[in-house]
Amino acid sequence: MNIQQHITTATINAVKELYNQDLPEAQVNLQDTRSEFEGEITIVVFPVVRFSKKSPEATANDLGEYLKEHIEEITAFNVVKGFLNLSIVSSYWIDLFQTDLLKESFGTIPSNGKKVMVEYSSPNTNKPLHLGHVRNNLLGYSVSELLKASGSEVYKVNLVNDRGIHICKSMLAWQKWGNGETPESSGLKGDHLVGKYYVIFDKEYKKEIEALKEAGQTEDEGKKNAPLIKEAQAMLLAWEAGDEEVISLWKKMNGWVYDGFAVSYKNLGVDFDQYYYESNTYLLGKDTVEEGLTKGVFFKKPDGSVWIDLTADGLDQKLVLRADGTSVYITQDLGTAQMKYDDFKMDESIYVVGNEQDYHFKVLFLILDKLGKSWAKGLYHLSYGMVDLPSGKMKSREGTVVDADDLIAEMIATAKQKTEALGKVDHFSEEEKESLYYKIGMGALKYFLLKVEPKKRLLFDPAESIDFQGNTGPFIQYTHARIKSLLSKAEYKNGQHVANNIALSATELEMIILLSRYPAEIASSAKAFSPATLANYIYEVAKMFNKFYHEIPPIVKEEDEALKQHRLNLSWVTANVLKSGMRILGIEVPERM
Repeated sequence: MNIQQHITTATINAVKELYNQDLPEAQVNLQDTRSEFEGEITIVVFPVVRFSKKSPEATANDLGEYLKEHIEEITAFNVVKGFLNLSIVSSYWIDLFQTDLLKESFGTIPSNGKKVMVEYSSPNTNKPLHLGHVRNNLLGYSVSELLKASGSEVYKVNLVNDRGIHICKSMLAWQKWGNGETPESSGLKGDHLVGKYYVIFDKEYKKEIEALKEAGQTEDEGKKNAPLIKEAQAMLLAWEAGDEEVISLWKKMNGWVYDGFAVSYKNLGVDFDQYYYESNTYLLGKDTVEEGLTKGVFFKKPDGSVWIDLTADGLDQKLVLRADGTSVYITQDLGTAQMKYDDFKMDESIYVVGNEQDYHFKVLFLILDKLGKSWAKGLYHLSYGMVDLPSGKMKSREGTVVDADDLIAEMIATAKQKTEALGKVDHFSEEEKESLYYKIGMGALKYFLLKVEPKKRLLFDPAESIDFQGNTGPFIQYTHARIKSLLSKAEYKNGQHVANNIALSATELEMIILLSRYPAEIASSAKAFSPATLANYIYEVAKMFNKFYHEIPPIVKEEDEALKQHRLNLSWVTANVLKSGMRILGIEVPERM
């Protein structure tokens, strides 16, 4: 039993013995003691006051006396208003360090038997990935890895939006103006080539609308009557009817896009266990609509359209099937949700989708719940905010979007420039340099986007992200490389324990306590679906190591062998936590920089 569990149990016993009351375990609130107060663990006493019928200070003193008497590791306590700060004997932390933290497996959480699906990326096959997709992919991947690290079995899935009017726009533009251009003939990545024709369609379509407006039509009439949009709509109907020529063109152009996406995904370091395609799922959901009508969850209007009334739940009426029997988005989402559950039988399903879809997911989950789907309780929308750049908001159709591939290339180039300016890679081979620049550039990008709570909109500044000081990926990577260099110089061998009566400095004690929190940080980050929690913890570890490193004399020159071994052990555990935590975020840490 660790000290936190021991204190929790003893606090429950104290309330029983002192006040003859049963304190629920959920109301025992333990925190790390704030740095300005004596102690390592703090109990928030306010929940106990209703049982003690005393002031918070008097209650805290009662508990402090009881715990000091019943737990030998507690050496002293102090009370600050309703907070009870407990001082733990340093030998406890050294024992914990040597029995738990020095294990290779430290930070590994056993399986919890839960199956979780994370759906992320969900790109359209009419354009390349952009900065918004980058946040989505990095968030989806790191949440998946967090859930895995916390003991769940995780399935990463990608629902590709590969059909519809927007896909036909690129196809039609290529047919009209492409002159047979291919990725090979143009030298463009396939997704960029297809995106080029989506932009061309939009420009030509706008010209047609302007011409119709000059001929006396309104903007809305022009949008509906422009010949290009009518041709695109006819192409979509031909696709739905299985027209061989249209299907062949669709397969060819989508193939180009998938080849392009594969390169982007590899560079982003993300992967998927299963792909779903809207071309296979867009007809799903009609069975679910029939089921809903039978159960009285849906109702039909006189025109034959099918709806659900969610006004009693604070939402509105929602169309689930058009009068002509065709699906709307929510219809296919209902069907796809059922299909995914049938395929994987997961306990939870996380949808990583931007916050502009908040309402859609409220409606989707509520409908599934009303249909009596037991698994609907495990659905969660991981809603995230938009990413802006210092130069302003991204736009999608005008061809001014911040392209993911361009951004990755810019990050690697900036990493190269900043690293070479420091002059520390002169002895690296060209291959080592290229690998290092990639790791630093991508580490900077990923860490900057992941250290912010998903729900928050964020301003991404590439220059600020590649800084070897402060709360950045490169600072953490550099700290890891510095530790590896130290261990190499000292010819360090893991596993050599030292006596637990060794005198620890205040910073060393702080470090052990901070490092011991690593498994709990993984668990709480996973519970909140927030890589930001873990990212900021890793930064605290790196910052604490740098403080320790600068406070003590050089470790390799330390003459006291036990102290030297202990400090090398502490450095080794720190490097492991940094590497393991950053790996969960999808970030590689170099061995040397």
